[in-house]
Amino acid sequence: MFTGIIEELGEITAVERSADAARVTVRGPLAVSDARHGDSISVSGVCLTVIDSDAESFTADVMAETLAISTLDDVQPGRRVNLERAAQVGDRLGGHIVQGHIDGTATVLSVTDGSAWRVVRLSLDPEHAPLVARKGSIAIDGVSLTVSEVGGGREDGWFEVSLIPETLAATTLGDRVPGDRVNIETDILARHVERMLALEPAAFGAALSERSSS
Repeated sequence: MFTGIIEELGEITAVERSADAARVTVRGPLAVSDARHGDSISVSGVCLTVIDSDAESFTADVMAETLAISTLDDVQPGRRVNLERAAQVGDRLGGHIVQGHIDGTATVLSVTDGSAWRVVRLSLDPEHAPLVARKGSIAIDGVSLTVSEVGGGREDGWFEVSLIPETLAATTLGDRVPGDRVNIETDILARHVERMLALEPAAFGAALSERSSS
């Protein structure tokens, strides 16, 4: 589990591709300072397992499913990535519960600078639209953020996040421009509610009605 508070900006240094997988090496001295074989590290929102490491870098395998739904499908050496080690029991939860199991990608639609912040508008696929709510939490490339606005319908939805200077400087989000793809992970609670509604919509609705009337 992660919190979405980025610890370090890393860099992809090597990529080995096979027919349906890839092996990536990532430079991140802080991330590997206490890394062991089998540890989890979030790489721009994707939870990867350390299979090898040294004082500067770690290597991880990326399976076909992850390549299919994330921006790691076209990753190349030199790309900067957001890194976060797995949370420890007793850590402060500065962001929100982030699993590193992304839902897919979104496209940056527009970037608007304010006096001390930047508003980024991103696309919402139909399957993700019901899971994103104004003032709710979302992880973009592993960064825990609050949704500042949502709009459009299920087929043409979008959402916005407002980035403070610290986020712009400490993560890759400061480099994002219209047309860029980013990894998104919706809130785990929203995903559970969606699943419950899909399985037992009538029972779930009745439970909510009973709770509201009590």
